[in-house]
Amino acid sequence: MYHLLLFFIRVLSYIPFSILYILSDFLFFLVYYIFRYRRRIVRKNLTESFTDKNHKEIIIIEKRFYHFFVDMMLESIKLASMSKDEMKRRMVFKNSDEVNAVLRDGKSIGLYLGHYANWEWCSSIPLHLEDDVIGAQIYHKLKNENMDRIMLRIRERMGAHCVDMRKTARYVTELITEHKNCFIGFIADQSPRWKDSRHFIPFLNHNVPVLTGTEKIIKHYGFEAFFLKVRRLKRGYYEAEFIRMHDNPQSLPDFELTSIYFDMLEQMIKENPEFYLWTHNRFKYAKE
Repeated sequence: MYHLLLFFIRVLSYIPFSILYILSDFLFFLVYYIFRYRRRIVRKNLTESFTDKNHKEIIIIEKRFYHFFVDMMLESIKLASMSKDEMKRRMVFKNSDEVNAVLRDGKSIGLYLGHYANWEWCSSIPLHLEDDVIGAQIYHKLKNENMDRIMLRIRERMGAHCVDMRKTARYVTELITEHKNCFIGFIADQSPRWKDSRHFIPFLNHNVPVLTGTEKIIKHYGFEAFFLKVRRLKRGYYEAEFIRMHDNPQSLPDFELTSIYFDMLEQMIKENPEFYLWTHNRFKYAKE
């Protein structure tokens, strides 16, 4: 099954972008109008997050989101065969000079990301880092073992190491012990389980439980903290900017860095809400 799925994905990945987006338009119709994939959850998330918008405005955002959602799924498949040169042309990173200056200074970096725009293409960040830097991304293991193996293979094509979130502390400790410089990306907007919910933060008109492990790692190991602000320029083209979150993250009170992250993420989402991942029941543990 693994080899069959991998073969199918690789065949799809060779479809030119122009044809891929024609296919995407067709799939949008099926996903949105026929299968109505998670429309109830998406509508609920949008309505509760943007109480200042009327029903018509919510529907416009909803349809734009589903158009983008299908685009992003197909764009992610392109990772299976896309060349590094094409990726660098389609996913541009701003302010990488400052990031590399920090790394050359012997410091490591923790990067906050969100489920926004094409976060899968952000696995190409190592293409823009110093050669001797370990580029890694923390991921949540998929339940389907075959799909998990395939996604790992795809995500690591551009040089990133994928680290199971359950093994994050051990992985980082080993790198630090071996005196290796690292640049680690954390998609930190996932919801913890209710029994693990310890800290709540205002986010998109909800009071949500948040994961604080990224902040703990950054402060404990003396990492520099950056945020990745992403813009979609047009279909198949993105621009991402590295933004330093604070000059001295270790000096901040507990949970302050996490609050800064969610403030920056919310601002980015409000600018173009259709590019955020609304299909997850993200606010099910909101403490109202």
